[in-house]
Amino acid sequence: MPFSDLAKKAKLASLKIAELDTEVKNRALNKIADAFEVNKHEIFEANKQDLAEAEMLVENGEITKSTFNRLKLDENKMRDMIQGVRDIANLEDPVGKVLFKRELDEGLVLTKVSCPIGVLGIIFEARPDVISQIASLAIKSSNAVILKGGKESKNTNKKILEVINGALAQVEGFPNDVVQQVFSRDDVAQMLTCDEYINLIIPRGGNNLVKFIKENTKIPVLGHANGICHIFVDESADIDIASRVVTDAKTQYPSACNAVETLLIHKNFKKSDELLTSLQLSEIKLVSNPESWDIEYSDKILSYKFVDSVEEAINHINTYGSGHTDSIITTDGSNAEKFMNNVDSAGVYFNVSTRFADGFRYGFGAEVGISTNKTHARGPVGLEGLTIYKYKLVGNGQIVDDYAKGVKQFHHKDLI
Repeated sequence: MPFSDLAKKAKLASLKIAELDTEVKNRALNKIADAFEVNKHEIFEANKQDLAEAEMLVENGEITKSTFNRLKLDENKMRDMIQGVRDIANLEDPVGKVLFKRELDEGLVLTKVSCPIGVLGIIFEARPDVISQIASLAIKSSNAVILKGGKESKNTNKKILEVINGALAQVEGFPNDVVQQVFSRDDVAQMLTCDEYINLIIPRGGNNLVKFIKENTKIPVLGHANGICHIFVDESADIDIASRVVTDAKTQYPSACNAVETLLIHKNFKKSDELLTSLQLSEIKLVSNPESWDIEYSDKILSYKFVDSVEEAINHINTYGSGHTDSIITTDGSNAEKFMNNVDSAGVYFNVSTRFADGFRYGFGAEVGISTNKTHARGPVGLEGLTIYKYKLVGNGQIVDDYAKGVKQFHHKDLI
């Protein structure tokens, strides 16, 4: 099927799913979760095939070891996938919420109401569990979605989508073509030109992927190119907190986009040697003079630098950071406030690990990705980030000319 036909079907599906009530959408999501339970062993078999083929891709240098690690599905990830779908079903419906209501004049009422974005194009690498997250979020937010995964997870992606659409086919009243999938590079190229039907592109992958997408489409793009996260250990920092937080941020999942890549230490922090030693004991390789301060290692490697002040730390982060997530370790409340107010990132933290930057941990149920944009959505993007809004104006024959001539006056009275 030509991509334009597939995109046209997605557009029509987006208009139909926008009409669904919450009960039907929740029934669809719970049906998907049930189907994952029943078919999980088939999904595991497809994943084993991908893993076997991906080993050769790693050996040939076509994918990285960190990409390979993200590819694996096991019982724990499957459990999280299933629970994630059920969690989204239990969340409040983000569509149709009244954001404000204002009486412009007597009998002339303006309402701002949340609504779906329309058709989402999702391009991602590895992590086949992304399909369940994004499909579930799209369904709950009444959007249609076209998914394009990496070649390294093709078999798993096919099987997961087969299970999803098999479950949706059993839900009375649920439209066809809400969740679709493409596989080739040519499909990606066509997706990027399909602004007539696709409303938002969300890339999930490395810097090169996101950069390419942003440079080759007129469709709005929501995402982040890389995750250069920082932790600044201030002069007054507690050594135990600093050691625990930095170690967690680097080692808990080194290939994650919210793992710390650069450690900044105040020159007067008296226990800097103790801190660095504790990090090395956690098998972290420390680099004091990196080739660049904007390297995303995605490994147990950490650049570090001594700075003269909190202001220098802020300046370094705003110069070399990616606007993702940055944290300060300190007992000085005024320095913490200065840091959190002036670091220009989607997430700014105080005495906690950067690894908390995650839609599930924020209680969003799941996320389609993390945005460093300054548009309608920033940080972990969950249900709310997949909606936009429209203005509804209700009156009884009012015309602008009466207000232009002064016959009538606006009084702009907020009702809620």
